[in-house]
Amino acid sequence: MLPALRWLDPFMSLENDIHLLGQVPILSDFSEDKLRLLAFSSENRSYRDGQRLFAAGDRADCAFIVSQGQVALSPPDNAALPTSIVGPGEIIGELSLIVDGERPYSAVARGAVTVIQIRRPLFRRMLDEFPEIAESLQQRIAEGLRGTSAALMRVRDRIDRIG
Repeated sequence: MLPALRWLDPFMSLENDIHLLGQVPILSDFSEDKLRLLAFSSENRSYRDGQRLFAAGDRADCAFIVSQGQVALSPPDNAALPTSIVGPGEIIGELSLIVDGERPYSAVARGAVTVIQIRRPLFRRMLDEFPEIAESLQQRIAEGLRGTSAALMRVRDRIDRIG
């Protein structure tokens, strides 16, 4: 799949990409200049209905921000039954921007889909060059982990009451 070229498609303007990236929670602390750099350095990709973005078990080396259309996310054992549908402004695989791993699910286009693909080396370079972003991201991840831990404790308490 070749990246879409911005100058060939007026709907994929750099300004639209900057605005869309600014709506993504993990990128919300980026200034407009940093979002511009990220948008300019990332790739726009288009997929046809039914085309796979990636399969469960593939190496996770980038994230996708859906700019148009919908993407179905399915577990590895049942691709016919999506567990969620991701639409415009949502990110797929945000953890892959930070750490190496495998995709836990498959992603398939539902209708025509356009995404902004951000590769890990680009994102890591941004964190290296702008440590204030890295610090903000670290705080955001820590808050998320605290929330997850609290939710798991509530589940454990419910299970303890049942058993």
